[in-house]
Amino acid sequence: MLSAVTGLGSIESTVAKNLPVVSIHQLGLCLSRASASVLNLNCSLILLPMCRILLAYLRGSQKVPSRRTRRLLDKSRTFHITCGVTICIFSGVHVAAHLVNALNFSVNYSEDFVELNAARYRNEDPRKLLFTTVPGLTGVCMVVVLFLMITASTYAIRVSNYDIFWYTHNLFFVFYMLLMLHVSGGLLKYQTNLDTHPPGCINLNRTSSQNISLPEYFSEHFHEPFPEEFSKPEEFTQNTFVKICMEEPRFQANFPQTWLWISGPLCLYCAERLYRYIRSNKPVTIISVISHPSDVMEIRMVKENFKARPGQYIILHCPSVSALENHPFTLTMCPTETKATFGVHLKIVGDWTERFRDILLPPSSQDSEILPFIQSRNYPKLYIDGPFGSPFEESLNYEVSLCVAGGIGVTPFASILNTLLDDWKPYKLRRLYFIWVCRDIQSFHWFADLLCMLHNKFWQENRPDYVNIRLYLSQTDGIQKIIGEKYHALNSRLFIGRPRWKLLFDEIAKYNRGKTVGVFCCGPNSLSKTLHKLSNQNNSYGTRFEYNKESFS
Repeated sequence: MLSAVTGLGSIESTVAKNLPVVSIHQLGLCLSRASASVLNLNCSLILLPMCRILLAYLRGSQKVPSRRTRRLLDKSRTFHITCGVTICIFSGVHVAAHLVNALNFSVNYSEDFVELNAARYRNEDPRKLLFTTVPGLTGVCMVVVLFLMITASTYAIRVSNYDIFWYTHNLFFVFYMLLMLHVSGGLLKYQTNLDTHPPGCINLNRTSSQNISLPEYFSEHFHEPFPEEFSKPEEFTQNTFVKICMEEPRFQANFPQTWLWISGPLCLYCAERLYRYIRSNKPVTIISVISHPSDVMEIRMVKENFKARPGQYIILHCPSVSALENHPFTLTMCPTETKATFGVHLKIVGDWTERFRDILLPPSSQDSEILPFIQSRNYPKLYIDGPFGSPFEESLNYEVSLCVAGGIGVTPFASILNTLLDDWKPYKLRRLYFIWVCRDIQSFHWFADLLCMLHNKFWQENRPDYVNIRLYLSQTDGIQKIIGEKYHALNSRLFIGRPRWKLLFDEIAKYNRGKTVGVFCCGPNSLSKTLHKLSNQNNSYGTRFEYNKESFS
């Protein structure tokens, strides 16, 4: 069947001297089509993790009752990255295969199959095939777009300049439009008259098909010497017959099938984007803006009919800061049946957050030290998109949970602590280990009041073992070793240095024998790797640790 694709099925090409070139040509075409199938599959799958509303619905509904199955949704980011890497690898294979094809189309141009050849004449510059044809030009543009998206997705670019990552990643719309044009060029063709012109038949000036021996045919049509391996035509053609036919082969471009792969996920994604745009079109009402120590800002706001679960996050968009740019932030306060206020905490660590702070807070309020500064005035329009699910929603579904935060990574746990402060009885959680590691003492003031109220609440309800709070100050000047005079409950739980994780896990396993402990981490990668490794280790108490993680970087 390869002859039907390459147009090299005649006996003349079979016995020609360029046999190796023919095999390379066929290999290039096969690799291009095989890699195209892999690319189509991954270009469709890579869109699914971007459907955040669908993931949030599956995570929070009873459609996925199994906790183990819901935890697979936490791998959506990893799945997205894996699909992206696969697209890069097979794009390289696809490009290399088509470079070989372009060269072979030019060098092995045949006037017998003019409609099948991509080249217009023999030895045509292969670069013309790349830049003057629809498949070639769109392919080059897709390679450029893919290169920009991949390089801007690296860790160094995302950390140093998130704007570059954001804007280049949105080029995927251009990539998909080029992809649809790329497959419409009709470069690869198939034979339509295989019944009247089967592969391998020989066209002769005769009226009907018949069988003749190859020596007879060679003696009439070939005058070049045979390969050295065969001294006589009879040795090469003994007992071999070929079919003779009069009709010329006819070829037709393959019907583009890429849209069959990507149309479903792409339509789903576009529908979700439209729904998210309609839902987030109404701005929120900012209640207050609070400046906290260590360059942290808190925003409290309300929005009609806004509902969220503890551990979820929202996406903020402020047109006064950037017309297109937006950023995700974890909710630190969720609306409840009795109050509609919700809030987020922002760490000022980039151009966007710096401009956002300058708009919301006057310069005089940015220098507040210990006591938070509350600013109340006319604020710019602020839009939110969400809420969206995260792994931390599962922390209330374990009987025992270990929550570890590093610095500003405490934000997802703040909404969980606020929920427990309102009412802890509806949830499965019966014991919470909360570990918070910070570099400076002032960072603990972000949620010091919340921790103290939570501690006092459970002591008053005779449940002092419900929440185990441990605060670690990793760096100290030897002077500040207490959070504040009014936070006596926290000062007794403040430790200098870093946690001894192995001993901590052994202690938790000892006091929770035979139970499953959910481990949740939001912090640096080094901390995450340590906890992940310890969670996978066996212990002598029969306690099982299930690791859940969200990384901010």
